[in-house]
Amino acid sequence: MKRKAIKISESADHKKAIYVDKQNAEKIYHYINQDKRHKNKFRHITHIILEGLRNTELYDKEDIDKKSKGVTAMKFFKGQENDRIYCKEITTENKTFVVIACELHQKKKSKGISHKEKNIIHNVAEYEYELE
Repeated sequence: MKRKAIKISESADHKKAIYVDKQNAEKIYHYINQDKRHKNKFRHITHIILEGLRNTELYDKEDIDKKSKGVTAMKFFKGQENDRIYCKEITTENKTFVVIACELHQKKKSKGISHKEKNIIHNVAEYEYELE
């Protein structure tokens, strides 16, 4: 069954867009909007994505194995809370590059990928989306 995703922002040229998984939107929005620090970090990360910039400290592929293709992570406060929003990257039929914020994972404890993170990454990789 396809999941639904809601558009939250897009680039000026309409070639890149950020969406959020509808099932997890409330939890993700609550996390982002809990304080100014989270909101500013989210804006900064989405700006980097929409401008086509690269900063692996804030946003990078979670390419841990063949099952994890297309999964990335927005990285919040590395070295502190170390929260993640795991995302799925897709390209639409009209060639729009889309990043879907899928799963919130708070307080990542290990430097590497734990069993819990691996499960989240594999689940996100299997999600199929209908964009709203």
